[in-house]
Amino acid sequence: MKRNLIIACVLLLMNLSGYAQNSSTPNKFFDMGELEWRLWGYTPEVWRLNFDLKNHKQNSAADVAGIAVKVPGSVQKALLDAGIIENWNYGRNYKSIEWIEHRHWLFTTTIPDEWIQKKEKVNIKFNGLDDNGFIYVNGNLAGEFNNAFIPYTFDISKFLNDSDNTLTVVFNLPPRYLGQIGFTSKIKEWKPRFYYGWDWIPRIVQIGIWDNVTLEVLDKEEVKINNLNVLASANRHKDIGALTISTDLSLAAKKGEVKIELTDANGKYLINETLPAAELADGKVYNNLKVERWYPNGEGKQPLYALSCTLIDENGTVKETLKRRVGFKSVCWESNKNAPKEADKWICVVNDKPIFLQGINWTPIRPNFADLTKEDYKNLLQAYKEMGFNVIRIWGGGFPEKDWLYDTCDELGLMIHQDFPLSSSGVDNYPPEDPVTIEQMSHIVRHYVQRNKHHVAIFTWCGGNELYLRGDTEPIKIDHPMIRRMYDIVSSEDPNTRFVPASPSGINITAGWQNFGSGKNWDTHGPWAIPYDTPNNDYSIKGIDKYWAANDALFISEMGAPGATPTATILKYKGDYEAFPANTSNPFWNQYPWWIQWDQYKIEHNGQDPELLEEFVQWSQQSQVNGLTSALRQMKKKFPQCGGLYLWMGHDCVPATANTSIIDFDGNWKPAAYELQKILKTKVEDL
Repeated sequence: MKRNLIIACVLLLMNLSGYAQNSSTPNKFFDMGELEWRLWGYTPEVWRLNFDLKNHKQNSAADVAGIAVKVPGSVQKALLDAGIIENWNYGRNYKSIEWIEHRHWLFTTTIPDEWIQKKEKVNIKFNGLDDNGFIYVNGNLAGEFNNAFIPYTFDISKFLNDSDNTLTVVFNLPPRYLGQIGFTSKIKEWKPRFYYGWDWIPRIVQIGIWDNVTLEVLDKEEVKINNLNVLASANRHKDIGALTISTDLSLAAKKGEVKIELTDANGKYLINETLPAAELADGKVYNNLKVERWYPNGEGKQPLYALSCTLIDENGTVKETLKRRVGFKSVCWESNKNAPKEADKWICVVNDKPIFLQGINWTPIRPNFADLTKEDYKNLLQAYKEMGFNVIRIWGGGFPEKDWLYDTCDELGLMIHQDFPLSSSGVDNYPPEDPVTIEQMSHIVRHYVQRNKHHVAIFTWCGGNELYLRGDTEPIKIDHPMIRRMYDIVSSEDPNTRFVPASPSGINITAGWQNFGSGKNWDTHGPWAIPYDTPNNDYSIKGIDKYWAANDALFISEMGAPGATPTATILKYKGDYEAFPANTSNPFWNQYPWWIQWDQYKIEHNGQDPELLEEFVQWSQQSQVNGLTSALRQMKKKFPQCGGLYLWMGHDCVPATANTSIIDFDGNWKPAAYELQKILKTKVEDL
């Protein structure tokens, strides 16, 4: 009896201590952005000799030693906050910070002891690292990374001590150059290209942790949902929805159950059931859901539904809950009126309602996008909603964008045309076609689609920006090996959403007097300057209208017209430079020579030079008003012969003196934005 009592007590103690065979605890997830992080900068490789990776101490002085840095956050912002560099937005200060690219940068922190227990598996997941380097735990190399567009997860269990665990993220030198002018066919490095210099931004190359970092603490059995796939759709004619859910589960997780809940905004259940986890491997389809359909901005409401998938292990312990927010819409594409039979379809029908796609081309809000907040996104996207846009096209020279963007577009009714991160290069615009690069791109594409396909705002996937056949004779086609791989991935992962090879797509790259009436202007780009009736020397608004009245493009996914930044913004950011004259003789203006248009404005004003900055700005902004309003009004009036028009571009990410943007660096609307708003909010039949 005494022996049995001792055995029972031992078993009880084992159970209380968590060593019982059927013991189980929830998975734990910790936001590492809550920790204190420090930043160190070294001449390349010197840290290997002079820095104690375990204890975060230096043997000799670093160039930058242990300053505070936020995570997510950029090296540039940390240096600015510490007073080490000047603000790159003033004058031409950006030239004085290029030395940052020629250092190795170390982000360091200590993992709290209470976050980690023995006999557990510990992962660190980085959602965004810009762009290549190493991960060290307690001085031990735990992993490497070399792609800013995909997340990385590292198992650090074997490197952990009982206490005082340190983490170091080392950023190697970034690629030397990936900017606007070069060879697309030679692109092999996966870092956002825009901040190497484009016609609307100088070289400001971010380095840092650009998205969230999470510490995952799991049981040794690793009961976990590795990936949750969600696809929602709606009946074209009525408020009936369908939802498909599938999961990629760890082996141990398949022994448990998953509770699925779908609720509306009032908390009413549409789905509430628990089923064996293994059943979700092949997907569970819920049909005939009584939902309200989601509509684009200006066409109806944007009802959203909360989806919750809770994993319960075989012992009945809730391990984790993954949440998504979904909406239900039907999208199909129909032929444009009077279009050639062989032409691509560019009339977008949402919930049985043909819609003119009036969009804005979206570029990153800032070159140091790691430092942005949710409010930065909400304020800008709300402005586009207020103007009356119903689409944003996320341009292929940027990055995967923050979750905040996709969530906010779902809420505001801004549909998303999502480019994959591939863009033109001027010298050659032909995508890479070697197997290694295609395989690298396939990982990026799969991540983009799996991460975002549940967002109701997504309605088009696109191979990239301005990708052309060799010689720039036509837009790239689906038979290119990289584009074909993209298409295959989209077709498998998100079969209900359209894929286009690139923007533009079709036969002609640009529509113009030379090809109007050819029947080959399907999805085109341009122009980005005022298309005056130059043969007849007509520089009036009537001359602009003639061009757009003749334009027979079925769709225009980029066009623009330059306009100067407001005078107050120019004066605010000029630094030590003179704000006038506004021509290429002034180095402050010569940063963006494409968009000055001094000589053009002289022609418009009988050869007269502008005498004051205010006068030049007024001329420039009025010219932009004329160019953009004519284009939008004329093409929208043609609907359904023309399916839509996207303006290039939305907003400045640096305080450019002149640009094709309609919102300046500080968020001020240019006059063109107010005039466009009137057309955007007018129905086709009332134009």
